[in-house]
Amino acid sequence: MWQALYDELKARNFIVISVALDSGGPAKTEQWIRVAKATYPSLIDERHATAELYGVVNVSSAVWIDEAGRIVRPTETAGTSDAFRTELDRTTKQMSAPGMAERERVRGAYLNALRDWAVSGPASPYALSPAGARRRLPLQSEEHALAAANFRLGQYLHARGHAQDASPYLAEARRLHPESWSYRRQTWELEEPGKAGGAAFWAAVDALGDRPYYPPTVLEP
Repeated sequence: MWQALYDELKARNFIVISVALDSGGPAKTEQWIRVAKATYPSLIDERHATAELYGVVNVSSAVWIDEAGRIVRPTETAGTSDAFRTELDRTTKQMSAPGMAERERVRGAYLNALRDWAVSGPASPYALSPAGARRRLPLQSEEHALAAANFRLGQYLHARGHAQDASPYLAEARRLHPESWSYRRQTWELEEPGKAGGAAFWAAVDALGDRPYYPPTVLEP
């Protein structure tokens, strides 16, 4: 959807920059970037620096930044929803018709808001004021900083062949920042390839109960 939106709006100086948060680096992600054939910048963030800077805890997330470098909308869920939790067949990986309809509804609303901002700029009802943007900024805590430090240390040890030594640090990153599904998926994948999409993931999703996996995006100011 991002390529189509970029093609539609690039004449208005609108640009998409995608960032893959993946500890596996180019070896894991470059093939998918090439398959997508994106004509906008596609970056790979092995260290998860983008997540630390902008408070990204899950994908797909987005930050709106204007020509002056001001954050117009802080990190938020980018056009997706929790429909997969009840509407996705976990064996076949097929989404039900109601699930597909809900996904398209949420995606359409988000993309339409982006279109309005690209055309109207600060006059768009979806462009937050500086004060409004500050109110929505994800709050960073001491635990989050410690989680980032543990994650990086675990990454460092794992990359140098010390997987067993890395494991406690990766687990501590998950404990300190449980809201970060990016940490969960990345640390699980480092510990055991394929684990991030397997039983551990679904057990954690089910354990959420009534809490959202993707917090709904509030498009209105």
